[in-house]
Amino acid sequence: MQKALLSAILGFATLLAISFGANAMQPFNAKAFQDAQTAGRTIVIHVTAPWCPTCKQQWPTVQSLEKEQPTLVVYEVDFDTEKETLKRFRVQTQSTLIVFKGAQEMGRSTGETDPSRIRALVAKGF
Repeated sequence: MQKALLSAILGFATLLAISFGANAMQPFNAKAFQDAQTAGRTIVIHVTAPWCPTCKQQWPTVQSLEKEQPTLVVYEVDFDTEKETLKRFRVQTQSTLIVFKGAQEMGRSTGETDPSRIRALVAKGF
């Protein structure tokens, strides 16, 4: 009985890991961001708000890219609560995507929901 329960729990955990991805979007952390820049990683800053329909439309494309590109790092910045971070990146509105390759900003967009354009923006970091 314990073996069956353990097996079921492990199976559920595996499904969660697959559905959320190993590198699921994470809240912005200045130290982790700096470390990713130093390592030369491709980074996406996604400025979102829970009430923003455009942000919600962007999310599936960003999530898909994250799964397809295991080296991609995605940070979520809450538009309503992270004002200092918004100042740091010179962001004035939610639904903003900023792509970095290491320390260099490669591009940004605001309000873009077309998956092919979001993919093209993120591709600038690779």
